[in-house]
Amino acid sequence: MGFDELGSGVGGSPMTKQVLFIQGGGNGTHDNWDNKLVDSLSRELGPRYEIRYPAMPDEADPSYAAWKPVLEREIAALELGAIVIGHSVGGTILINALAEGAAERAGAIFLIAAPFVGEGGWTSKDTSSRPDVRVRLPKDLPVFLYHGSADEIVPLAHVELYADAIPGAHVRRLQGRDHQLNNDLSEVATDIRELG
Repeated sequence: MGFDELGSGVGGSPMTKQVLFIQGGGNGTHDNWDNKLVDSLSRELGPRYEIRYPAMPDEADPSYAAWKPVLEREIAALELGAIVIGHSVGGTILINALAEGAAERAGAIFLIAAPFVGEGGWTSKDTSSRPDVRVRLPKDLPVFLYHGSADEIVPLAHVELYADAIPGAHVRRLQGRDHQLNNDLSEVATDIRELG
């Protein structure tokens, strides 16, 4: 069974809630790295959640221009109130696409170890984090930020930059966890379940 088929509520059963998980960038990330995060999330959430996990184009060299149309199609196919999650650069691209108007179907946004692109963070010729991201998102849309203190790829300081850019976001600084959060998304699953 593929990740797109997880859960018994494909097609809008009231028994399931949809979750869209957007992978990070890098060669082999979808099948060899972030699939472990999706496995963890699926185990933690159980059958009441349908997890969609699309392979993103040119994962070895991710770009906003290439990923944005795919994200828009994936988000447009979601039911209202779906959870959207982005890991690493997938989180960076996701939050920017949502801030440009794709957030209307989302019930909550979850960013995991996302690099902040902009002042104080990384530079990119492809995209930059919007300083006005919070005002561009629906007013009551919950945003959750997760980052491990042992992340050697994206420094922990990036979660603080996102917290400043998105006032009211729920910030989870996870002690001793790496860029993949040690392949354990139990805290993410707990927060999703608490949303109802």
